[in-house]
Amino acid sequence: MSTTTILRGARPTGGDPVDLVLRDGVIAEILDEGTASHEGAAVVDATGLVALPGLVDLHTHLREPGREDAETIASGTRAAAAGGFTAVHAMANTTPVADTAGVVEQVWRIGRDAGWVDVHPVGAVSVGLDGTQLAELGAMADSAARVRVFSDDGKCVHDPILMRRALEYVKAFDGVVAQHAQEPRLTEGAQMNEGVVSAEIGLTGWPAVAEEAIIARDVLLAEHVGSRLHVCHLSTAGSVDLVRWAKKRGVDVTAEVTPHHLLLTDDLARDYDPTFKVNPPLRTAEDVEAVRAGLADGTIDIVATDHAPHTREDKDCEWAAAAFGMTGLETALSVVQATMVDTGRMNWADVARVLSAAPARIGRIDSGDRAQGRPLAVGEPANVVLVDPAATRVVDGAEQATASTNTPFRGRELPGRVVATFLRGRATVLDGSPVEVTA
Repeated sequence: MSTTTILRGARPTGGDPVDLVLRDGVIAEILDEGTASHEGAAVVDATGLVALPGLVDLHTHLREPGREDAETIASGTRAAAAGGFTAVHAMANTTPVADTAGVVEQVWRIGRDAGWVDVHPVGAVSVGLDGTQLAELGAMADSAARVRVFSDDGKCVHDPILMRRALEYVKAFDGVVAQHAQEPRLTEGAQMNEGVVSAEIGLTGWPAVAEEAIIARDVLLAEHVGSRLHVCHLSTAGSVDLVRWAKKRGVDVTAEVTPHHLLLTDDLARDYDPTFKVNPPLRTAEDVEAVRAGLADGTIDIVATDHAPHTREDKDCEWAAAAFGMTGLETALSVVQATMVDTGRMNWADVARVLSAAPARIGRIDSGDRAQGRPLAVGEPANVVLVDPAATRVVDGAEQATASTNTPFRGRELPGRVVATFLRGRATVLDGSPVEVTA
């Protein structure tokens, strides 16, 4: 049965208002505003709303299997839809670890059945994330989940031999190794960014060079092997410089920055609130400025949330005992608007690039029957998010769709509001609220 939805007066990537006609999972027509025939169609009033391609997150922790007390695939993907996402990449540090074809297929099937977004499992680089033996990279790539992104995120692939072998292996199926850049010996016992604040409040510091040393090593390995490297959650000015240098040399490297590293600084640790404990740590104002500049000039390719939900018990405790991590799926677009759009550094077309097209391309999900990150054009999949850029909201973790409340933006007023999200033409969010769906 044919289904049609008209997005009346939407502004594709902030341009002139049009009528976007979604039919049978694709964008069927783009017409002058107010001219689309609404007979038999659902009509969404999108006056004043920016239409973007559905957002794609290359770095999400859904916790299932193993830590369903913090998040499930259903609750995490529901939060993703509420944040405007139509696809997420689920990191491998689950219990059991996603290091076999069986586990990644389980994650993929649960995500498909939940129906909120497309779930693309990330495969572990090493067995058990222990950094000693390569996981079943080829089997995961050939599985129903068609894994193309591999990462031990949460841990660094610190052994250069293992990292080289992984880079060589993934070339066979155009995969990418996404590295958590953290030299373990330089960060033993580290609690926050090493600097003035850590010295003043007495917490063990995490030096910027611990991130930068791994990035420097890995871009040289990627150049030597001729393989794709992706740098997870880049956070320092020196890291931006290294990626910029590598790209000028022609190294096939991409990089991401998180929303929290675009906005927050290590000054927030002064109250010892573990909400602000994250890996890598919040850095200095100078680092924040550097990553914003790197995102604006294309050195940093994408924004990825590193959504890391935790139970109240894992966060509501003293700083040293608290888990690293913050939620971010439902606030990512607002933070990007606040830090990059409203400051004049980027426009909405740039937002579509860093939050949709580029992450889909890096994850190799930008083609095929379930393609993501495609432009808003006739014949393209109807993955669309409608955003009200004039709206503001005060973040309340208890009101979010994620099962956890550890948002670093609680009590903060942020611009922008996701009004509606469509996954292949089917509404997953309307009027700002998730719509209960079946796959």
